[in-house]
Order: sequence, then structure tokens, then C-alpha cells
Amino acid sequence: MPAIDPDFKTKFPVSGTHIEHALRNVNDANKQLGIHGTEVAVDFDICIADGICISVCPVNVFDWLETPGCTNPNASGQAILGEKKADPTREKDCIFCRACEVQCPVLAIKITEP
Repeated sequence: MPAIDPDFKTKFPVSGTHIEHALRNVNDANKQLGIHGTEVAVDFDICIADGICISVCPVNVFDWLETPGCTNPNASGQAILGEKKADPTREKDCIFCRACEVQCPVLAIKITEP
């Protein structure tokens, strides 16, 4: 099962921003949603939208972000559970407990301390 690329920061340059976090590897032509965040990075193309990261985060880093039309199986072949993703909206509030990273069933989250 593919996981978020641990070298995403060097392999994928920042291509934009969303709220206050970086976007990488977004490719509209290939329908890639890319990676949201840096210290709290979520690969939207792997995420299955189960929301466990939202549930376990003690400091409320994540918000749901609507991703209309994103219901096909993800990069790991697992079914997407909804047309939304857990966006690291408050990435700067992260306390690096790694609860979200550990609980993600498809390894779509990478926590990197600055």
C-alpha cells in the first residue's frame, strides 16, 4: 500500500497555498489533489476520508474540506468514504503528538517537526 512520500518536501515544490499551509503535487489535468501542509502533511490522493485524524487530534488541527467528485478508489486502491478530506487548517497549532499519523489507516499523514 503506498504511503505519503517521506521525501515529499524535496520531491514536490510548493505550488500554492490553501488557508495558511502549502500545497504540493497538485495536478488538475491528472486530477491529483496533492499534499496539503508541511509539518502536518496530508496526501489527499491517499486519504480515504474516514476522519480518524480529526477525532484523535487533541488540538483540533484539522477541518473537513469538500472535494467534490473525489469518490473513486484512492492511490492505495481503497474506497473513498466521502467527498471531503481532512485539511490541516490549523497546522501551526500542532503539538507533534503524532496521534493522527499513527491512526491513519492508509498512512496518508506525515508529521515533521520544524
